[in-house]
Amino acid sequence: MSSSRIYRISFVNQDKIFEVFAKQVYESDLYGFITVEELVFGTQSELVIDPAEERLKTEFASVNRTFIPMHSIIRIDEVEKPGISKVHSLDGSRVGNVSPFARPLSSGDKKKD
Repeated sequence: MSSSRIYRISFVNQDKIFEVFAKQVYESDLYGFITVEELVFGTQSELVIDPAEERLKTEFASVNRTFIPMHSIIRIDEVEKPGISKVHSLDGSRVGNVSPFARPLSSGDKKKD
């Protein structure tokens, strides 16, 4: 059995579902957050470049550790090997019956009377 573990983390961020791979995932010292460290990218051939994965790679390029709110986590899976990181739309057509947990209203979501 391999001693290095890889985790696939799916979470909601700004009405999109992010799917990233990391070597370390644990409960944070910050209450209500999950810590994700050592993100893994680039498992595909260097000849074929996926624009979505490249965008994620660029977004997390200088990140050593990221803190994700627990209520944003959809699931965490331990996998054999890393795959391609993705971003899905939360429009319902690609996510099936997954519905996000309730989240606080942002300033743009205020109720209009």
